[in-house]
Amino acid sequence: MKFIDPAHPFYRPLWVRLLLVGLCAGWTAVEYHNGQQMWGLIFLVMTAYAFAQLLLFYKPADPAERAPEEDGQK
Repeated sequence: MKFIDPAHPFYRPLWVRLLLVGLCAGWTAVEYHNGQQMWGLIFLVMTAYAFAQLLLFYKPADPAERAPEEDGQK
């Protein structure tokens, strides 16, 4: 089971992936700033997982595998 499916079209734009990782990192900082080390650690792990799945190991879909409808052909 994957928590994040990087093959989903929602994650195709780079700015979406960067925004999600940035939001996770920002919330990690908020939790640590408020003295909540356990929640900070939980969100740190979530940030690392999102970074790995969406940026580090992200492989864009092969254009040959896309459906003909996506290319405007029928």
